[in-house]
Amino acid sequence: MYRKITKYFQEWKESPHRKPLILQGARQVGKTYSILEFGRTHYDNVAYFNFESNPKLSDTFSESINPDYLIPILSHIAGQTIIKEKTLIVFDEVQLCERALTSLKYFYEEAPEYHIIVAGSLLGVAVNRDKFSFPVGKVDMKTLYPMDMEEFMLALGEDSLVEKIKECFATDTAMPSALHNTALRLYRQYLVVGGMPECVVQYVNTKDHILVRHTQSNILISYLNDMSKYNNLNEIKKTRLVYDNITVQLSKKNTRFQYKLLKKGGRASEFENAIEWLVLSGIVSQIYKLEQIKKPLENYRDIDTFKVYVSDLGLLCAKKDLIPDDVLYMSEELNDFKGGMVENYVNSQLIINGYTTYYWESDRGAEVDFIIQRNGKIIPIEVKSADNTRAKSLKIYMDAYKPDYAIKLSTMNFGFENSKKTVPLYAAFCI
Repeated sequence: MYRKITKYFQEWKESPHRKPLILQGARQVGKTYSILEFGRTHYDNVAYFNFESNPKLSDTFSESINPDYLIPILSHIAGQTIIKEKTLIVFDEVQLCERALTSLKYFYEEAPEYHIIVAGSLLGVAVNRDKFSFPVGKVDMKTLYPMDMEEFMLALGEDSLVEKIKECFATDTAMPSALHNTALRLYRQYLVVGGMPECVVQYVNTKDHILVRHTQSNILISYLNDMSKYNNLNEIKKTRLVYDNITVQLSKKNTRFQYKLLKKGGRASEFENAIEWLVLSGIVSQIYKLEQIKKPLENYRDIDTFKVYVSDLGLLCAKKDLIPDDVLYMSEELNDFKGGMVENYVNSQLIINGYTTYYWESDRGAEVDFIIQRNGKIIPIEVKSADNTRAKSLKIYMDAYKPDYAIKLSTMNFGFENSKKTVPLYAAFCI
């Protein structure tokens, strides 16, 4: 399956300023597959080392982390010669070996001709621990997310449809109705399947939602296990409580995160570490309200007011135990959840594209779902789960801040009118 991360890998390989690369991301988003596939197609050979499946591997790094010492031993362990520029060295689950992570500093300084990519499912959590010596400034870093809507459609062989969507987005030209309806159907399918590569492969090969849901359930179990394995004992219960409660928060009309919904009298001081763990693990993202619309946006976030979204839509539906047909046909029984689910979908597409997302709320309660900085401009984005594009809050924002333009995401076709760019939900990946 095609992953857009491949283009980044190619640029990294060819860069004269290349450093060892750390690829982080939540468990099962396809880090190992993407790295190994790139290594297979762009290098003579791949020397792969997994610190989880081979715990004794850490002993190699306990004696010395000098590249001249490590390379002959790693070549012996891999059963193949590691050659400068020709071999891709891969350290997987590197969060289990602090000294392997620290060794990247010496590879950068003393042996930059070796190409190294390391991956870890909970690197953000591990690096946040005091004991880790992180090679600041000596590595390149990239985050891999679940497959986005574009990658999902490409996996299904819809290459020409993807190109047509990109063309219509760029020109604000309406899609032919038949193609528009096909793309909307695929979008709803994506909500159910999500972007976890194993789930996408299963869906492409079988179209069996029961099999996909079983895989999603196993991934959710692995997340819960991680919360126990890589977490402070006192925080395990709180972390699980927060994660289990996210679907409840998204079902509310106001999707702002509320501690009181976790437990009666719940406070930030009690749960903020749990939320931080989930964010660092890549399982959820946290977006803040903006107090003012000024650059840089980061300076004007309200750290006490935020929303929490999960990283993958398929896992969200599985966690909520939603019946696939209810999502595919947007059953009225889901009315309370539709808004939060679609907001979550849009947020995931924006984050995959590298945006830092925020939201805005007026003193009188008008709310714009997302604020991003695109091509140097601050752009408001309004999200609707259906074809109802009346957006009073967006008008209030535009009257107050006079943005260059706004984006409205709904099931409506492409268009541009009154400084508002209308974009179908299936094309959120184009933003």
